[in-house]
Amino acid sequence: MSKFNALMVTRAEDKSINRKIEKLNIDDLPADGDVLISVKYSTLNYKDGMCLQGIGGLVREYPHIPGIDFAGEVVESADQRYAPGDKVVLTGWRVGEIWWGGFAQFARVKADWLVPLVDGMSCFDAMAIGTAGLTAMLSVMSLEKFGIRKDGAEVLVTGASGGVGSIAVVLLSEMGYSVSAITGKPEQAEYLRSLGATQIIARGDIMDGEKKPIQSAKWAGCVDSVGGDMLARVLTQMKPLSAVTVVGNAGGNDLSLNIIPFMLRGIGMIGVDSASCAFDTRIEAWKRLARDLPKPALESATSVIGLADVAAAGEDILAGQVRGRIVVDVNR
Repeated sequence: MSKFNALMVTRAEDKSINRKIEKLNIDDLPADGDVLISVKYSTLNYKDGMCLQGIGGLVREYPHIPGIDFAGEVVESADQRYAPGDKVVLTGWRVGEIWWGGFAQFARVKADWLVPLVDGMSCFDAMAIGTAGLTAMLSVMSLEKFGIRKDGAEVLVTGASGGVGSIAVVLLSEMGYSVSAITGKPEQAEYLRSLGATQIIARGDIMDGEKKPIQSAKWAGCVDSVGGDMLARVLTQMKPLSAVTVVGNAGGNDLSLNIIPFMLRGIGMIGVDSASCAFDTRIEAWKRLARDLPKPALESATSVIGLADVAAAGEDILAGQVRGRIVVDVNR
């Protein structure tokens, strides 16, 4: 088999991080994976940006191939669940962090980490959705299980112009919720309305003002991808028996809050783990995405780059300069 392209991240003796496309052989891939995949598309997530920069302690060993998501076609399999020609998707399981990931034309991984590509979805569609969209759907499913009604209930999405936020806005709107979108980028207001948001809220309008243990009850549900002070403030504004799904930490890991909203309003705060959730849950979420996420809305939230563009795009996503989803065409 001929050589293939991979975006390799290396660390020099002075701890500086370097990124370049290299030619590899199939034998260079990890030997203890049991499925070899021809990668068609990957995608760029915030965590990928961190791995590309070598920050956060996510990457343990160098050289390394980032890319926490990919979709492609099975070439070889030592596991009876998959055969050559099968289309598969991988998200999570710390692939792209401690295991070589999807920013390459081939990958070798464990069969347990894969899911079959669901009917009605292409490899491109799967990566336009990616971890971000899977997380958004798992959040919606969590709100449903908590009992949040869909008949026009007012729900909030923080970090709404990002990957998780954009898809959460579309999904919640399509399902009959009235969606308010928080953004720190006023120029993204029309984009968010096009995705289905009925109200655009400036970040400062939520964060400014006196901090109180409890505020006027506004929201029946919330998908929060920001964390930190934003999450703490949103919790004070939740309605009785409402719920917030916690899916990101772009605003910080620390959470300073008061127990009053939980005691007086019975609100729920639900962590969403898209990285290692059960196989059956993943399949349910992917089937829901194929059914409930309109392709025109997904396409409007998606841009495409090649491997050569990934390093620069990784810097942009860490700087908050990326809107929606970025698909990486590893063969471009």
